[in-house]
Amino acid sequence: MSIAPNFSIVTLGVANVSRSAEFYRALGWEQVRSESDGITWFRTSGTWLGLYGYDLLAQDAAVEPVAQSALPAYRGITLAINLPTEADVDAAFEVAAAAGAPIIKAAHRAEWGGYSGYFTDPDGNLWELCFNPGFPIDAAGRIDIPKG
Repeated sequence: MSIAPNFSIVTLGVANVSRSAEFYRALGWEQVRSESDGITWFRTSGTWLGLYGYDLLAQDAAVEPVAQSALPAYRGITLAINLPTEADVDAAFEVAAAAGAPIIKAAHRAEWGGYSGYFTDPDGNLWELCFNPGFPIDAAGRIDIPKG
């Protein structure tokens, strides 16, 4: 038996679900519903983004939460949004900045041939905005990483 590689949901533990939901709506994301148990859902091109209380998510996973003030800026993960052109990356950074996102690394041409930079959400989660000429994007916004 194996586990099917069907990546369906990313849930972020956040300090304030309402504040985070407002941020993602300001990015232009579609908030599908907010549940009475404190989780809210945003539709993405191939998965779902859930926002849930930080301590509640730790409790659900049966782990001890670290004080949010003690979390490092780099947590060993980034979330990426690939876009069709460099101009789209620049426009997306303008939207993120207008929504209040700190720009951690301005978009620039990278040695691997793409164009990318980073911002954070209100809880410090790192998001990369990227154009990669080697990763074609379909009409639904999903990328393909060709076998190499």
